Amino acid sequence: MIDRTLKQELLRLSASFPVVTVNGPRQSGKTTLCKMAFPDFDYVTLEDIALRNMIASNPIVFLQSHSTGLIIDEVQYLPELLSYIQVLVDEDRSRKYILTGSSNFALMGNVSQSLAGRTTVLTLLPLSLQEIAASEIATDTLLLNGGYPAVWGNGQLPKDVYSNYYSTYVERDLRQIINIKNLSLFQQFIRLSAGRTANEFVASDFANEIGIDSKTIQHWNSILETSYIIFMLPPYYRNIGKRIVKTAKRYFYDTGLLCFLLGIENEQQLAVHPLRGAIFENLVVAEMMKSYFNSGKQPKLFFYRDKSQKEVDVISEIQFDKLHIFGIKSSSLFHPSFTKGVEYFKKLYEDKVIESTIIYDGKQELKSQFNGYINFRNIALND
Repeated sequence: MIDRTLKQELLRLSASFPVVTVNGPRQSGKTTLCKMAFPDFDYVTLEDIALRNMIASNPIVFLQSHSTGLIIDEVQYLPELLSYIQVLVDEDRSRKYILTGSSNFALMGNVSQSLAGRTTVLTLLPLSLQEIAASEIATDTLLLNGGYPAVWGNGQLPKDVYSNYYSTYVERDLRQIINIKNLSLFQQFIRLSAGRTANEFVASDFANEIGIDSKTIQHWNSILETSYIIFMLPPYYRNIGKRIVKTAKRYFYDTGLLCFLLGIENEQQLAVHPLRGAIFENLVVAEMMKSYFNSGKQPKLFFYRDKSQKEVDVISEIQFDKLHIFGIKSSSLFHPSFTKGVEYFKKLYEDKVIESTIIYDGKQELKSQFNGYINFRNIALND
């Protein structure tokens, strides 16, 4: 069993809230985490259709029969159960429920409506580098394997894990959610998305290449986002309102799935792949997202790029308008030119930048407030 960083936050919050909801992608380890954190709680999964029908026939009796603590897996399959949980915890705040769900789209609207003020929400992403204990693992292996527990805990081959994940969840379940009639177009969209990871997302570019309208592309993209396949990194502007209307960059939550979609089957192919630098950047940014979520916090991450292509890969807003800026390089050797982008940004926002760091693949590190450099395995965000 791999001990998850989120476990401490889950235990802490369960002492204050009668209901804790753990959201995140399928197969990221939510069930295992909850069972490890609450070994004395009863457990049910609503993926079991027969059990789901039985519970739906008399939800109050079912919930009352588990008064010492209950883990309900995949609760999005029976959203009406949330209203009954609300009634019971209002009557008795000592009752404890741990809910999990694999669809942000299906789950969060129901949770916020039915359990407002009674639940807190945590997000469990695939394994972090710290959880994997990545210090002695080759970089290309980390990129290719991704972070899903089935690879690291069960010893399954990455190509088998991600082939199954793609065929059963991405192609089947997501297709049903968005009622896709032409699966080949959706497949083309996902694979094009992989080829453009770590780039700004322009829906019209995809629409022109695939031959469908931009609104469909935007809808498909939102489904991938709410299903924890991809996430968007918004641009940073001094005026907060401008962050909303400008183009965001897009990344995959997991580089193992990303490599699978790119057709990369082994470390040798990855080492010479033209997108290796983008895949490395993807891993680093996703790792930063995990750092926030594993602390029970919402990410405050941005990027900067101007019309002259001056760029800062990641901007972490530590406090309001207090920024830690990062450059990301896949090189194993540090070069002073790596600081060019962060130095440019620091001159523009010298009153806001309190730290700058280069994240790269080298062993040498320099601890410094400005223009320090660290190995990507040692990412630690201040907040």
